[in-house]
Amino acid sequence: MGIFNRKNDTATAVATLPVDPALAALTGEYAIDPAHSSIGFTVRHAMVTNVRGSFAEHEGTLRLDGSDPGASAASIDVRIASIDTGIGDRDNHLRSGDFFDAEQFPLMTFRSTEAEQLGGDKYRVTGDLTIKDVTKPLSIDLEFNGTATDVYGNERVGFEGSAEILRSDWGLTWNAALETGGVMVSDKVKLNFDISAIKNAA
Repeated sequence: MGIFNRKNDTATAVATLPVDPALAALTGEYAIDPAHSSIGFTVRHAMVTNVRGSFAEHEGTLRLDGSDPGASAASIDVRIASIDTGIGDRDNHLRSGDFFDAEQFPLMTFRSTEAEQLGGDKYRVTGDLTIKDVTKPLSIDLEFNGTATDVYGNERVGFEGSAEILRSDWGLTWNAALETGGVMVSDKVKLNFDISAIKNAA
């Protein structure tokens, strides 16, 4: 079932695609449910292992349009101070001016600008990622996990996906050299998204 638009070489072909009734039924505004969603990251530490972390506080919205999938959009705000890697001292360092400077730049944001279907339930959403005072484009590969009505009667949709960035592109350049060669923290960071969103009441 398609959620976002599939790219096509001609606007005429896109305009004549039939609307899937099941897809059209998903049209509406959705709020991301932070209690059942996660936004996290994985980064290589000391060249030999991975550190995983997440942001406990985040909120966002999805706008799905089944009749005009190209009008679908996503918006996410992440509170930097809620970062959690399981080690308090490390989390405080990440909040400091060496990294995110959470006091001066409390939010990381994503605003979608484009979406495309890659095939089946796989999609790519492109938008603007802002960290600190730097905004750059980011593409997130997503898989649509389907829809469900939960025990409280909420209509839900689910997506999971990932993206890779170079943290230096957003001004996160702190590092330390290792005696054996290499550096303490890799530049490449994998972002992970597991999203459950609830449809707003009509």
